[in-house]
Amino acid sequence: MTRVIASLDGTPVTDSITDHAVWAAQRMEAPLRLLHILDRAKYPTTADFSGHLGLDNREQLLSELAALDEQRGRLAREQGRRLLEAQQQRAAAAGLEGAEVLQRHGDVLETLVEMEEDTRLLVMGKHDENIGEHIGGRLETVVRTLRRPILVCTPTFQPPRSLMIAFDGSATTHKGVDRVAGSPLFRALPCHVVMIGSDNKKNQGQLQWARDTLEASDFVVTTQLLSGEVEQALCDYRKAHEIDLIVMGAYGHSAIRRFLVGSTTTCVMRNAKVPVLLLR
Repeated sequence: MTRVIASLDGTPVTDSITDHAVWAAQRMEAPLRLLHILDRAKYPTTADFSGHLGLDNREQLLSELAALDEQRGRLAREQGRRLLEAQQQRAAAAGLEGAEVLQRHGDVLETLVEMEEDTRLLVMGKHDENIGEHIGGRLETVVRTLRRPILVCTPTFQPPRSLMIAFDGSATTHKGVDRVAGSPLFRALPCHVVMIGSDNKKNQGQLQWARDTLEASDFVVTTQLLSGEVEQALCDYRKAHEIDLIVMGAYGHSAIRRFLVGSTTTCVMRNAKVPVLLLR
Protein backbone atom coordinates (compact mmCIF):
# COMPACT_ATOMS: atom_id res chain seq x y z
CA MET A 1 0.00 0.00 0.00
CA THR A 2 1.39 3.40 -0.95
CA ARG A 3 1.46 6.08 1.70
CA VAL A 4 2.29 9.67 2.49
CA ILE A 5 5.82 9.85 3.89
CA ALA A 6 6.89 12.81 6.02
CA SER A 7 10.68 13.17 6.14
CA LEU A 8 11.32 14.73 9.56
CA ASP A 9 14.67 16.32 10.31
CA GLY A 10 14.27 17.89 13.76
CA THR A 11 14.64 21.47 12.47
CA PRO A 12 12.09 24.27 13.13
CA VAL A 13 10.15 23.24 10.00
CA THR A 14 9.41 19.77 11.45
CA ASP A 15 5.96 20.62 12.87
CA SER A 16 4.95 22.06 9.51
CA ILE A 17 6.12 18.93 7.68
CA THR A 18 3.89 16.83 9.92
CA ASP A 19 0.93 19.20 9.52
CA HIS A 20 1.21 19.22 5.72
CA ALA A 21 1.58 15.42 5.66
CA VAL A 22 -1.46 14.94 7.88
CA TRP A 23 -3.50 17.26 5.66
CA ALA A 24 -2.46 15.31 2.56
CA ALA A 25 -3.02 11.89 4.13
CA GLN A 26 -6.49 12.85 5.31
CA ARG A 27 -7.55 14.24 1.95
CA MET A 28 -6.17 11.24 0.06
CA GLU A 29 -7.33 8.74 2.71
CA ALA A 30 -3.83 7.32 2.67
CA PRO A 31 -1.73 5.95 5.56
CA LEU A 32 0.97 8.21 6.95
CA ARG A 33 4.54 7.29 7.79
CA LEU A 34 6.60 9.64 9.95
CA LEU A 35 10.22 9.00 8.99
CA HIS A 36 13.38 10.13 10.74
CA ILE A 37 16.73 9.29 9.16
CA LEU A 38 19.94 9.39 11.15
CA ASP A 39 22.32 10.54 8.44
CA ARG A 40 25.19 8.08 8.21
CA ALA A 41 27.55 10.95 7.37
CA LYS A 42 26.79 12.62 10.71
CA TYR A 43 26.33 9.52 12.83
CA PRO A 44 28.57 6.69 11.53
CA THR A 45 28.14 3.31 13.14
CA THR A 46 31.90 2.91 13.42
CA ALA A 47 34.81 5.31 13.31
CA ASP A 48 38.48 4.69 12.58
CA PHE A 49 40.77 7.01 14.49
CA SER A 50 43.90 4.88 14.33
CA GLY A 51 45.54 6.82 11.53
CA HIS A 52 45.47 10.02 13.56
CA LEU A 53 47.05 8.75 16.75
CA GLY A 54 50.59 8.19 17.87
CA LEU A 55 51.79 5.17 19.79
CA ASP A 56 51.50 6.73 23.25
CA ASN A 57 48.26 5.77 24.99
CA ARG A 58 46.91 4.69 21.64
CA GLU A 59 44.67 1.90 22.91
CA GLN A 60 43.21 4.04 25.67
CA LEU A 61 42.51 6.96 23.34
CA LEU A 62 40.92 4.69 20.76
CA SER A 63 38.70 3.19 23.42
CA GLU A 64 37.64 6.61 24.74
CA LEU A 65 36.96 7.99 21.26
CA ALA A 66 34.92 4.93 20.33
CA ALA A 67 32.92 5.26 23.56
CA LEU A 68 32.22 8.94 22.84
CA ASP A 69 31.13 8.10 19.31
CA GLU A 70 28.79 5.40 20.57
CA GLN A 71 27.33 7.75 23.18
CA ARG A 72 26.75 10.39 20.54
CA GLY A 73 24.96 7.88 18.32
CA ARG A 74 22.87 6.61 21.22
CA LEU A 75 21.79 10.15 22.14
CA ALA A 76 20.92 10.87 18.50
CA ARG A 77 18.75 7.74 18.33
CA GLU A 78 16.98 8.71 21.54
CA GLN A 79 16.43 12.24 20.28
CA GLY A 80 14.99 10.82 17.06
CA ARG A 81 12.70 8.47 18.98
CA ARG A 82 11.32 11.35 21.02
CA LEU A 83 10.91 13.45 17.89
CA LEU A 84 8.86 10.73 16.23
CA GLU A 85 6.77 10.20 19.33
CA ALA A 86 5.98 13.92 19.58
CA GLN A 87 5.04 14.16 15.91
CA GLN A 88 2.87 11.05 16.15
CA GLN A 89 1.00 12.77 18.99
CA ARG A 90 0.73 15.92 16.89
CA ALA A 91 -0.80 13.92 14.04
CA ALA A 92 -3.29 12.32 16.43
CA ALA A 93 -4.26 15.73 17.80
CA ALA A 94 -5.00 16.80 14.21
CA GLY A 95 -7.35 13.84 13.81
CA LEU A 96 -5.08 11.22 12.25
CA GLU A 97 -4.63 8.27 14.58
CA GLY A 98 -2.21 5.45 14.00
CA ALA A 99 0.49 7.19 12.01
CA GLU A 100 3.42 4.82 11.56
CA VAL A 101 6.78 5.94 12.95
CA LEU A 102 10.08 4.72 11.55
CA GLN A 103 13.67 5.61 12.37
CA ARG A 104 16.39 4.54 9.97
CA HIS A 105 20.15 4.88 9.98
CA GLY A 106 21.81 5.51 6.64
CA ASP A 107 22.07 7.84 3.68
CA VAL A 108 18.99 10.05 3.29
CA LEU A 109 18.73 9.70 -0.49
CA GLU A 110 19.36 5.95 -0.45
CA THR A 111 16.66 5.49 2.19
CA LEU A 112 14.09 7.53 0.25
CA VAL A 113 14.90 5.68 -2.98
CA GLU A 114 14.48 2.38 -1.16
CA MET A 115 11.00 3.48 -0.05
CA GLU A 116 10.03 4.98 -3.40
CA GLU A 117 7.71 2.16 -4.49
CA ASP A 118 5.86 2.56 -1.20
CA THR A 119 5.55 6.33 -1.56
CA ARG A 120 2.45 8.08 -2.84
CA LEU A 121 3.61 11.53 -1.74
CA LEU A 122 6.84 12.64 -0.05
CA VAL A 123 6.67 15.70 2.21
CA MET A 124 9.88 17.59 2.94
CA GLY A 125 10.70 20.96 4.46
CA LYS A 126 12.30 23.99 2.86
CA HIS A 127 15.12 25.74 4.70
CA ASP A 128 15.71 29.19 3.22
CA GLU A 129 19.19 29.43 4.66
CA ASN A 130 20.21 26.34 2.67
CA ILE A 131 18.93 27.59 -0.67
CA GLY A 132 21.78 28.99 -2.70
CA GLU A 133 22.19 29.20 -6.43
CA HIS A 134 20.13 26.04 -6.71
CA ILE A 135 17.52 24.76 -4.24
CA GLY A 136 19.94 23.25 -1.76
CA GLY A 137 22.07 20.14 -2.06
CA ARG A 138 19.96 17.51 -0.30
CA LEU A 139 16.56 18.71 -1.52
CA GLU A 140 17.78 19.20 -5.07
CA THR A 141 19.31 15.71 -5.13
CA VAL A 142 16.09 14.13 -3.88
CA VAL A 143 14.00 16.01 -6.45
CA ARG A 144 16.36 15.03 -9.26
CA THR A 145 16.32 11.36 -8.27
CA LEU A 146 12.85 10.38 -7.08
CA ARG A 147 9.98 9.89 -9.50
CA ARG A 148 7.26 10.44 -6.92
CA PRO A 149 5.44 13.71 -6.17
CA ILE A 150 7.26 15.81 -3.59
CA LEU A 151 5.54 18.46 -1.50
CA VAL A 152 8.10 21.03 -0.34
CA CYS A 153 6.52 22.88 2.55
CA THR A 154 7.24 26.16 4.29
CA PRO A 155 7.84 26.61 8.04
CA THR A 156 4.19 27.44 8.79
CA PHE A 157 1.09 25.47 7.86
CA GLN A 158 -2.35 26.51 6.80
CA PRO A 159 -4.71 24.28 4.83
CA PRO A 160 -4.44 25.34 1.17
CA ARG A 161 -7.56 27.14 -0.08
CA SER A 162 -6.43 27.47 -3.70
CA LEU A 163 -3.71 26.26 -6.03
CA MET A 164 -1.84 27.43 -9.10
CA ILE A 165 -0.54 25.14 -11.84
CA ALA A 166 2.53 26.48 -13.66
CA PHE A 167 1.65 25.31 -17.17
CA ASP A 168 3.65 25.44 -20.40
CA GLY A 169 1.86 22.99 -22.65
CA SER A 170 4.59 20.34 -22.40
CA ALA A 171 3.93 16.64 -21.83
CA THR A 172 5.11 17.05 -18.22
CA THR A 173 2.61 19.80 -17.42
CA HIS A 174 -0.17 18.01 -19.33
CA LYS A 175 0.44 15.05 -17.05
CA GLY A 176 0.42 17.43 -14.10
CA VAL A 177 -3.03 18.76 -15.04
CA ASP A 178 -4.32 15.20 -15.38
CA ARG A 179 -2.90 14.35 -11.94
CA VAL A 180 -4.50 17.36 -10.31
CA ALA A 181 -7.83 16.56 -11.97
CA GLY A 182 -7.74 12.98 -10.70
CA SER A 183 -6.40 13.55 -7.20
CA PRO A 184 -8.55 13.89 -4.07
CA LEU A 185 -5.76 16.05 -2.65
CA PHE A 186 -7.05 19.11 -4.51
CA ARG A 187 -10.76 18.40 -4.73
CA ALA A 188 -12.99 21.48 -4.34
CA LEU A 189 -10.02 23.88 -4.34
CA PRO A 190 -10.17 26.78 -6.84
CA CYS A 191 -7.48 26.20 -9.45
CA HIS A 192 -5.51 28.77 -11.45
CA VAL A 193 -3.70 27.57 -14.57
CA VAL A 194 -1.04 30.11 -15.53
CA MET A 195 1.01 30.06 -18.71
CA ILE A 196 3.83 32.42 -19.65
CA GLY A 197 4.19 32.97 -23.36
CA SER A 198 2.88 34.61 -26.50
CA ASP A 199 -0.83 35.31 -26.82
CA ASN A 200 -1.43 33.09 -29.84
CA LYS A 201 -3.90 30.45 -30.96
CA LYS A 202 -1.68 27.54 -29.93
CA ASN A 203 -1.19 28.70 -26.35
CA GLN A 204 -4.84 29.65 -25.99
CA GLY A 205 -5.74 26.16 -27.18
CA GLN A 206 -3.42 24.58 -24.61
CA LEU A 207 -5.02 26.59 -21.83
CA GLN A 208 -8.48 25.63 -23.05
CA TRP A 209 -7.50 21.97 -22.87
CA ALA A 210 -6.35 22.45 -19.28
CA ARG A 211 -9.58 24.24 -18.39
CA ASP A 212 -11.74 21.54 -19.99
CA THR A 213 -9.80 18.75 -18.27
CA LEU A 214 -10.12 20.30 -14.82
CA GLU A 215 -13.73 21.42 -15.21
CA ALA A 216 -14.65 17.86 -16.21
CA SER A 217 -13.57 16.94 -12.66
CA ASP A 218 -15.69 19.77 -11.17
CA PHE A 219 -12.87 22.22 -10.53
CA VAL A 220 -13.54 25.94 -10.59
CA VAL A 221 -10.83 27.06 -13.01
CA THR A 222 -9.19 30.37 -13.87
CA THR A 223 -6.75 30.41 -16.79
CA GLN A 224 -4.26 33.18 -17.49
CA LEU A 225 -1.75 33.75 -20.26
CA LEU A 226 0.97 36.17 -19.17
CA SER A 227 4.04 37.72 -20.74
CA GLY A 228 7.37 38.49 -19.11
CA GLU A 229 10.01 36.58 -17.22
CA VAL A 230 8.64 33.20 -16.18
CA GLU A 231 9.61 33.19 -12.52
CA GLN A 232 8.70 36.80 -11.78
CA ALA A 233 5.37 36.64 -13.59
CA LEU A 234 4.35 33.48 -11.74
CA CYS A 235 5.46 34.78 -8.35
CA ASP A 236 3.64 38.07 -8.91
CA TYR A 237 0.46 36.30 -10.01
CA ARG A 238 0.51 33.99 -7.02
CA LYS A 239 0.94 36.88 -4.64
CA ALA A 240 -1.72 39.05 -6.29
CA HIS A 241 -4.30 36.26 -6.09
CA GLU A 242 -3.24 35.01 -2.63
CA ILE A 243 -2.75 31.47 -3.89
CA ASP A 244 -1.76 28.95 -1.22
CA LEU A 245 0.00 26.22 -3.18
CA ILE A 246 1.99 25.97 -6.43
CA VAL A 247 2.00 22.85 -8.59
CA MET A 248 4.75 22.53 -11.18
CA GLY A 249 6.65 19.95 -13.18
CA ALA A 250 10.18 19.01 -12.17
CA TYR A 251 12.79 19.05 -14.92
CA GLY A 252 10.65 19.59 -17.99
CA HIS A 253 11.98 20.50 -21.41
CA SER A 254 10.91 24.12 -21.72
CA ALA A 255 10.96 27.37 -19.78
CA ILE A 256 9.46 25.58 -16.78
CA ARG A 257 12.58 23.37 -16.69
CA ARG A 258 14.61 26.36 -15.56
CA PHE A 259 12.62 26.34 -12.32
CA LEU A 260 14.89 23.56 -11.08
CA VAL A 261 18.26 24.33 -12.58
CA GLY A 262 19.18 27.84 -11.58
CA SER A 263 18.11 31.17 -10.20
CA THR A 264 14.46 30.72 -11.23
CA THR A 265 14.03 28.03 -8.61
CA THR A 266 15.63 30.26 -6.00
CA CYS A 267 13.10 32.94 -6.85
CA VAL A 268 10.15 30.57 -6.54
CA MET A 269 11.34 28.94 -3.34
CA ARG A 270 12.28 32.20 -1.68
CA ASN A 271 9.49 34.45 -2.87
CA ALA A 272 6.45 32.20 -3.14
CA LYS A 273 6.27 31.69 0.63
CA VAL A 274 3.85 28.82 0.02
CA PRO A 275 4.26 25.06 -0.43
CA VAL A 276 5.34 23.80 -3.85
CA LEU A 277 4.26 20.42 -5.19
CA LEU A 278 6.77 19.01 -7.68
CA LEU A 279 5.54 16.44 -10.18
CA ARG A 280 7.56 14.16 -12.46
